[in-house]
Amino acid sequence: MGAPAVDARSADGRPARPGIAAAVVVEHATVLMVRRRVREGALSWQFPAGEVEPGESDEEAAVREAGEETGLLVRPVATLGRRVHPKTGRLMSYVACAVVSGTAYLADDEELAELAWVTHEELAAHVPYGLYAPVQEYLDAALRS
Repeated sequence: MGAPAVDARSADGRPARPGIAAAVVVEHATVLMVRRRVREGALSWQFPAGEVEPGESDEEAAVREAGEETGLLVRPVATLGRRVHPKTGRLMSYVACAVVSGTAYLADDEELAELAWVTHEELAAHVPYGLYAPVQEYLDAALRS
């Protein structure tokens, strides 16, 4: 599907922790967000996401994580970008996804506290520190159409 995840290295040259792939799932002019039971620094609400497994592409990981966390079957539409997350220090890949089938629910209720389909107007309340610019640009277009 896509290129394998980037093999990030720590400052001393050792392999870093695995990258994280996030599924940016848009449907009916809303985006799916989840709230984790354990906060990651300042993060509270975020996209369904998890570690990229060995041999797995970022796109495959995003699809898998969306299913594991929310029960949705999604397909990747586009990779929106990659960065080192400023709050967690983890290598992040953001993958725009479309729903193929299913209804979102808390499939992983040990890790997740709740989920919400968020409108464009509600984004700032869920992510007050702002979104990665390519993701924000994608959502500006996708949620207003």
